[in-house]
Amino acid sequence: MAYPILGPIIGGVRLSAQGRKVIPVENPATLENLGDLVLATDADLDAALAAAERGFAIWRRTSPLERSRVLRRAAALLRERVEDIARVMTLEQGKVLAESRAEILASAEIFEWSAEEGRRTYGRVIPAREAGQHFEVRHEPIGPVAAFSAWNFPMVLPARKVAAALAAGCSVILKPSEETPGVGSMMVQAILDAGLPPDALSLVFGDPPHVSAKLIASNVIRKASITGSIPAGRAVAGLCGQHLKRCTLELGGHAAIGVFADVDLPSVVAKLAATKFRNSGQVCVSPTRFFVQNAIYDDFVVGFARYAKGLKVGNGLDPESQMGPLANARRLESVERMIADAVQRGVTVVAGGNRIGNVGYFHEPTVLVDVTDDAAVLTEEPFGPVATILRFSEAEEFVTRANSLEFGLASSVFSNDLKITRYVSEGLQVGMVGVNEVAYGLAETPVCGVKSSGTGHEGGIEGLADHMVTKFITERS
Repeated sequence: MAYPILGPIIGGVRLSAQGRKVIPVENPATLENLGDLVLATDADLDAALAAAERGFAIWRRTSPLERSRVLRRAAALLRERVEDIARVMTLEQGKVLAESRAEILASAEIFEWSAEEGRRTYGRVIPAREAGQHFEVRHEPIGPVAAFSAWNFPMVLPARKVAAALAAGCSVILKPSEETPGVGSMMVQAILDAGLPPDALSLVFGDPPHVSAKLIASNVIRKASITGSIPAGRAVAGLCGQHLKRCTLELGGHAAIGVFADVDLPSVVAKLAATKFRNSGQVCVSPTRFFVQNAIYDDFVVGFARYAKGLKVGNGLDPESQMGPLANARRLESVERMIADAVQRGVTVVAGGNRIGNVGYFHEPTVLVDVTDDAAVLTEEPFGPVATILRFSEAEEFVTRANSLEFGLASSVFSNDLKITRYVSEGLQVGMVGVNEVAYGLAETPVCGVKSSGTGHEGGIEGLADHMVTKFITERS
C-alpha cells in the first residue's frame, strides 16, 4: 500500500500543505524519507478547538448505546485494516510486523471494551433525610479532551485516550507523535468512518510545547492526557495546574524485577528476556533492573545472555527479524551513552554493547552485570535494549533497592513462596505489580503510576471514570 497522506484532520477534513509547514517522516530502519507531514497552524488549532466544542455538544447528547455502536464499528474497521496499518507502523516506528499486528488488535480490543463499558456509567440514588427529598449522583462527561501521545506504541497509547474519552461522551483533540503520524492518522480515519460526528475528534500535529500550551490554555479544553517523558509530563501538569484542568499523566518507568531462588529458572529467563527486548526495549513498563537472588544469579546471567545473543535484529518488515531498530537517533545516542558510562565505571558487558552497522538505528540486545548504583543506566530510564542484572540476598533488600528511584510505574516479583510475593507486592511503590507475571495494559485493566511516573489512570473502569465528573442533585418535591 502507499504511505498515507499525512496532515491534520479537523471537522472530518484533512488539511493540505498549502500555507503550512511540512516536515519529513523517517524510516528508522533505512533512514529513508517515508513522506511529508503537514503541521497545524495556530488558526488550525483554533479551528480544532471550535470543532471540539461543537462536537462535545453533539456527542454528549448521543445515547451511550449509539456511542457504543460507533466504537464497536471502529474496532471492526481496525481489525479489517490490520495489515495495512501494521505495515505503516513498522515503517514509521521500526518494530517487527508481528508486534505491529498485535498492537493494532489490542487497540481494537480497547475500543470494543470501551464501547461496552461506556454503557455502564451508572449513578446512584442516596436515601434522602426527609419526605419529599430526592438525592441523586450522576456521572457526566468532563468535556473536550486534549490528548498527547508518544511514538513507542503509536496506536495503543492514543487508543486508550481516545476510546475512553469517546465512551464517556467527550470530544477529543488528538496530537500523536510527529515521528509516527501515519498510524494515528489511520486510527482517526477508522473512527470517523465508523460514524463518529466529524467534530467530535480532530487530529493535529505540531511543535509539542506550543500545541500543548495553546490547547490547554483554551477555555474549551477541560482535561489533558499525556503519555511521555517525565519532563514532558511535568510541563503538561504545570499547564493544567495553572488553568485548573484535570490531567492524566502516564510517564516513564524503570521496572525492577525480583527473581527468587525457588523459581523454574529456564521458563522465567525466557519470559523475562522476551519481555525485555520487545519493541527494542522501548516500553514504559519494560523490565530494566533484574534483581536476582544470589543462589541462582550466575545461571540467570548465562541464560539471559544466551537469549540476547540469539535474537535476530533487522528490518521489522523482514519476517525473520525478532527485534527491529530503535525508533530514532535520540534513542540510539542515549543507549550508546549509557553503555559507555557503565563500561567506564567497570561494568561487565556479557552480551551486545554495540551499534549494528551504520544505516538505521540498530543496536545489539545488551546485558550488563556488576553495575554500580551511580551508573546512568540505573538512575535514568534506559528505554532501549539494555538489561542490567544485579544480585540481592533477601526480600527486604530487593524492596528497598527497587523503591530507591523516583520512578513508580511497574515492577514484578517471581517466587513460589506466597509469603514472599505478598510482602514484596505490598512493599513495592509502583502503580502496577506483577506476581510471576509481566503483563500490563490490557483493555480492562488500569495503567497507573505513582511518584514521578504519573497520576490518574488509563484503561479499565478507572480510565473511563477519569473522563467524567460527578454531579450531585438534591431535589424537593
